[in-house]
Amino acid sequence: MTKVKVFTNILKANENIAQKNRDIFDKNKVYTINLMSSPGSGKTSLLERTIDLIKNELRVAVLEGDLQTDNDAQRIEKYGIPVVQINTNGACHLDANMVESVLESFNFKEIDLFVIENVGNLVCPASFELGEHDKVVMVSIPEGDDKPIKYPVMFRKAKVLLVNKIDLLPYTNFNMSKIKKDAMSINPEIKIFEISCRTGEGLDIWVDWLKEQVRKKFTG
Repeated sequence: MTKVKVFTNILKANENIAQKNRDIFDKNKVYTINLMSSPGSGKTSLLERTIDLIKNELRVAVLEGDLQTDNDAQRIEKYGIPVVQINTNGACHLDANMVESVLESFNFKEIDLFVIENVGNLVCPASFELGEHDKVVMVSIPEGDDKPIKYPVMFRKAKVLLVNKIDLLPYTNFNMSKIKKDAMSINPEIKIFEISCRTGEGLDIWVDWLKEQVRKKFTG
């Protein structure tokens, strides 16, 4: 019982800071997503393709989270948009306090879409609010189709499921119908997009959805 209570208190403190972060995003009319996946699913590749497709219509900024290195931030920086790297030095997720600590690095008056790329992990990031408006979870074909039933909390809280690397479908036994059925049994409202960051397939639908969320969030 003591362990549960301590963890509950940690989450409550985190949620209080997350609300402060969200207030900043709302005040500046910045739609914010928390992008999560296992390591290697293609989060950074998704950001690269998304930025390239959307940069002429929306002002984008990115917060990169990783245990070590600034490799991902360097990749994003090439697109000429604001990007900050947080190294957690072993922590398996970002938390609201980490995000709050770098918000002054961004000029949110000049941002429409703020993407937080979380540490690669399908467990811990699901429990820690960062102040985002929506959570987006990505899986990739090589990982297998059992992720929703193995990590239900992540999929229960996500607004969108991106199934990446669909160009590899012919070479695997991945069951697309199964992952969709499992995800929707956990979260009937979840939106599912099949994409390939390598070929670009499906990315136009994903980008259209993002643009619609930005429009709806602050214009009604």
